[in-house]
Amino acid sequence: MARFGFPRWKDGPLGWRRVGRPVDLVVALGLLGLLAIAGAVLQYRLGPARSLVGIARAIDGDSLRLAGEELRLQGLDAPEFRQTCTDPGGRTVECGRASRRALEALLARGLVTCEIGKIDRYGRGLAQCRQGETDINATLVREGHAVAYGGYRSEEAQAQAAGRGLWALRFERPETWRRMHPH
Repeated sequence: MARFGFPRWKDGPLGWRRVGRPVDLVVALGLLGLLAIAGAVLQYRLGPARSLVGIARAIDGDSLRLAGEELRLQGLDAPEFRQTCTDPGGRTVECGRASRRALEALLARGLVTCEIGKIDRYGRGLAQCRQGETDINATLVREGHAVAYGGYRSEEAQAQAAGRGLWALRFERPETWRRMHPH
């Protein structure tokens, strides 16, 4: 019998065969490596939860540059910069440029605070942005400059019912337009 009354196993606990300390060390390091990789993947998928504050500049109708980082506004989708729509009279409207101008107008009011949670497939932070008490993401959808894309369904319904922005035009949802007009 071993010290302190614990039995010595010829094989390890649970019947495992002891192979030696160097092998144990390699296995332990391998398991730690796998845990580190799993943690890195999880961090990448969830993204860092952080906040940025500053003067922002619109890139297009649903993305902006703040503190040197490109951010995508979460929960909405705006027409692509080159996307056009048609007004009731049949005339072409540059609705992608109009969406960008709407975001520029909101950003021009002063400091913006963006909460970044996840990272999109292009490496941009997905952001919920505010300017004072104004929720920029919700305002763009409510005013019809963007459509709901995973959030803001009630704001989209308000814009559609009032015929604001895109809802006063004939348009393709940005997701559909991108599929039909690959870069």
